[in-house]
Formats: sequence, C-alpha cells, structure tokens
Amino acid sequence: MKRKLLNSPFSYALGMFAMMIPGQAFTSFYSYYYVEKLGLSLGLIALARLIYSIWDAVNNPMMGYFSDRTRTRFGRRRPWIVAAVPFYVLTFIMIFSPPKGLEDVGLFWWLLVALILFEGVATILWVNYGALFPELFRGDGLRARASAVQQGFQILAILIATVLTPIIYDALGFGNMAIIYGLAFALFMLLCVMLVGEDEQARKDPPMPFLAAFRETFKNKPFWIFNIANSFAQTVNGMLSAAIPFYAKYVLRIPEAQVTILMASVFVSVIPLVFVWFLIIRKLGGLQGWRISLLAYALSVIPLWFGTNLISGVLAGILVGFGLAGFLVSPAVLSGQIIDRDAEKTGRRREGIYTAVAGFITRSSGLISAVAFWVVGLVFGYVSGDDPGPNPKATFLYLICVIPFILLAVSYVISLFVRGFPGSAPSHGAAESPRTPAS
Repeated sequence: MKRKLLNSPFSYALGMFAMMIPGQAFTSFYSYYYVEKLGLSLGLIALARLIYSIWDAVNNPMMGYFSDRTRTRFGRRRPWIVAAVPFYVLTFIMIFSPPKGLEDVGLFWWLLVALILFEGVATILWVNYGALFPELFRGDGLRARASAVQQGFQILAILIATVLTPIIYDALGFGNMAIIYGLAFALFMLLCVMLVGEDEQARKDPPMPFLAAFRETFKNKPFWIFNIANSFAQTVNGMLSAAIPFYAKYVLRIPEAQVTILMASVFVSVIPLVFVWFLIIRKLGGLQGWRISLLAYALSVIPLWFGTNLISGVLAGILVGFGLAGFLVSPAVLSGQIIDRDAEKTGRRREGIYTAVAGFITRSSGLISAVAFWVVGLVFGYVSGDDPGPNPKATFLYLICVIPFILLAVSYVISLFVRGFPGSAPSHGAAESPRTPAS
C-alpha cells in the first residue's frame, strides 16, 4: 500500500493541503484581525505588508540556489522541509498571538517581525515543495492530472480554513486557532515527506556554479514573461481572500457569521471546477489553457460589483470560483515545460532555482496588493475598523472588483507574448510516468 502511494499525486498533494490550512487563514484573516479587531491603521498594515513582500521577493532566489546545491542521502528538498516544519508552526502562532496592551507602533513592530520570520520559513517550505513537482511528474498529461489533484487538495484546505476560522476564533480566540492549524500543518506535512521520494540521478549530477545558474535563468525569456503575467494574477488571489470579509461587512452588509457562507461559495465551487479545467488543459495544451484561464478569471470578478446581499454575493462568488480554478490548475503544466527545456539545454535539473525565482516574481505581487490597499484607502478615506471613513463600501468594491479586473487584464495581455510552446493537446506515454523514489 505504501509503495502504491509513493510519489503519487495524492501523496504530493498532502503537502499542499498541509501548507494551505494555515496559509489561507493567514492570507484571509491577518489583515482583518489587526485592522478590525486590534485597531491597527490600514496605512501601518500596508507598510508592514510592503516590507514583508520585499523580504519575500529577495530571499526566494537564494533559497532556490541552496536547495539545488544540497546533497544528502535523504535528497535535496526533503531535509529542508523537515527542518522548517517546527519553525513554521511557531511563527504562525506568533502572528496571531501579540502581547496584550500593544497599540499602534508597538503592534506594528510585533506584526512586522512576525511576518518577516514567518515568511522566511515559508520560503524554505514553498521553494522545496514546489521544486519537487516537475521532478516527480514528467509529461503534460501527468502534470495536468497531478496539478488538478493538488489544487483539489488546496481548495479543500482553503475551504476548511475559511469556513472553520471564524467559528474557531469566535469560540477560542485567534491564538488558539493558530495552535490548532499549526499542529494540523505539521501532521500532514510530515506525512507528505514520508510518502515522497526524489530522483536519485538528480542529486548525483554536479550543481551549476552560482553565476552560471543565475545567468541561465535570467536569459530564459519565456520563463520571465510567464511569471510576470502570473504575478499580476497572483496579486488578485491575495486581494480577493483579504477583501472578502470587508466586502461582506461593508458591501453586502451581512452578519459576520455569514462570511463563512460567502467564502464557501467561492471555494466549494472550485473543487469540482479544477477537474473541468483539467479537461480543458488536456484538450488545448498548457499555453492556451493558461491564457484562457486568465481571461476567464478576469471576467469572473465583474459580477462582484453587483452584489447587494448574501444571495447575490454567493452567486458572484461561484463565478469567481470558476475563474480561480483555471488559474490554480493551468500554470503548473507550462512551468514544467519551461523547466524541462532548461534541463535539455544545460544538462541539469534546476527546479529549485526556477521555483525560487518564480516565487521572487510572483510573490512580489504582494507589493502591488499593498500599494493598492493603501492607495484605495487614501482615496476613499478608509483608515481602520474604528475609522472607516465616509465610503467604506466603495473602498472594498474597488479592491475586490475593479483593481482585480485591471490586474487580470494586464496578465492576459502579457501572456500573449509567450512564444514557442505547443497549444495543442499534450501527448501521453511512458514519459509521463512519475520518477522512481530514491528512498
């Protein structure tokens, strides 16, 4: 039974499930917690997010380089993941457990330090986990299937985090919520590591020198265009998650207890829709499937503008779920093709540095999100939950609908400049078999 599970899409997806439970709770509720519950100003939270995003962007490439150079009998990636697990738990709890009595500047510094520590550990996890994907799953067909399973687990984790979080923090507080999610993360992440091996040959190949590794990466034009386009779309993922609780309060004017229903409308719909997108990508190929997913995502946020109550909000949320599902599934296939072509050219598989530099580009999208929150807050006068200004409804309509549509439209236009990849249906065959684990 264990042999059957080794390196299966199911086993690999357990890692995504593990990381997304606390990850989604963090993305969706840390701004809400500090602004609405603790009274930190939107300007200070935007500044903390800006600094956090810069640090996030900077540390990714170095982590990828070190990961590619690691050589142990347990593999290149798994030792990093295991070492990071306890620190991820502790820093996640730190974010939601500020000392009592902190206000304004003191609260800002606590949040900033917690964010920097949390992000540093998260980088170790995400870079090494992400680097395993193109190594384990070869061929577009298998990658599309593995990506669909992975994103199904991701959405299940998001659903758990969004549905249960308001219930748990209302009953037990944010600090206890963080402890529960941290322990769940540790359990599933370690289970994933036990069931995933690495390619024996990849760790025998000598690593590329520092300058050569980065030079080859920086010269890869399709890689850069692909990830710059993704960065704008990735911004929307974070903005939607962060803005939904505010949208529910100020636009739909529904009770806080019903926020769970609104979030569930988005994420429950995504679970079956990722498999619809799997079929679309199999038919169209990685490049065309990715482009169409960006266009669908852009169109899907428009109905949010017309939400007036829980029912209309739920219907709009289901449409957003369709667009979101496409963007979650489609990038993995094209990203794998880009890494495969680099391996053919250089003779070395460098998933770590490619995953890390991609993280540098796409996760720097937090800068765009921070600036958008800050600028829109200034325009409409929103400061915090204690001082929402004269038009909080307009503030969060623009943040959840108008800005995301513009960003996704930009993403789609940039995607048109990616060239040289087949748009036809992927081939199937022996090349799609997962790699045999080393241990």
